Formats: sequence, structure tokens, C-alpha cells
Amino acid sequence: MKKICLTLIALLALSVGASLAVAQDDPGKGLYLPGDITLDQAKIALDAALAKAQEQGTLMDIAIVDAGGNLKAFYRMNGAFLASIDISIKKAKSARSLNMTTGTLHDLAVPGQELYGIEVTNGGMVIFGGGELIKDKEGTIIGAIGVSGSSVANDTEVAQAGAKAVLDSIK
Repeated sequence: MKKICLTLIALLALSVGASLAVAQDDPGKGLYLPGDITLDQAKIALDAALAKAQEQGTLMDIAIVDAGGNLKAFYRMNGAFLASIDISIKKAKSARSLNMTTGTLHDLAVPGQELYGIEVTNGGMVIFGGGELIKDKEGTIIGAIGVSGSSVANDTEVAQAGAKAVLDSIK
């Protein structure tokens, strides 16, 4: 029994040592799923959205979620509404959780439509424009962007600029 325990401890030590060696080469290796937005891609989306907001002269909160709907990256422009922090994150999460833009969700969630009332589910969803899906070249959803701080039209335009920039960056 003692010999088996020592053998198991030795194998565990070798396994941990090998894992640490790999982690030094690429600390994130094996810790994210293929088909998930990378931090570099999230930065591309943020930067493009920020540039579009600056072009508009608007102050925005911009959130990026990964394929699982978890917050990956966030910008809050100086002076942007505090309320828009939560709204932008919820727009991104709403888009990702239902695999549709929040503008499309709006059309399905108005009174008389089949998703009326959905905004009160899942801890609160946002059912107006400014949440867009981020896809790769094959059309796989790798994340979503949510933008809040101006009109629905401006929010949507800024979110679309961020999503498009990621798609354009993929080779």
C-alpha cells in the first residue's frame, strides 16, 4: 500500500511539473475553448466600437462577452452614463443567450408577440438595439457586444462596428 501511494505521489508530481512547463510557454493553453472570442479579438471589437462612438460624438459603455455569455472585456468612456454599464453588459448577454441581436429580440418581445415579457427573465434582459453577435468566418458565434449610452440607432451602429471589426480581422 505504501509503495502504491508513493508511486501515485510521484506520478502526480510529474504531471504537475509538466503542466507548469506548458503554462510557462502559454499560460492560457487549454484553458479556453476553441470557437470562443480571444482577448485580442475582444480588444479589436472594443477599439472599433470606441472609434465609432468618437466619430458619432457619443459617450458609450461597451461590453464584450465570450461564447458562454461571460464578461470578457469592457470600456467605459469618460462621462458615459453609469446606468449604461449594466445595460451594455445585459445587451451583450441578452444577444448571446438567445443567439440574436437585441434589435431582433425587440421585435419578438413587444406586446402581442410571442416573447412578450422575456425581459424579466434570466435576471433581466434588454430588448432594444445595441446588442450584436460576434461571429467567425464560418458563422460560429464566438461572443457578443453590448453598447449603451446614446440613442438605440447610435448604440446599434457602434455595436455593429465592433462586431464587424472582429469578423474583418479573422484571416
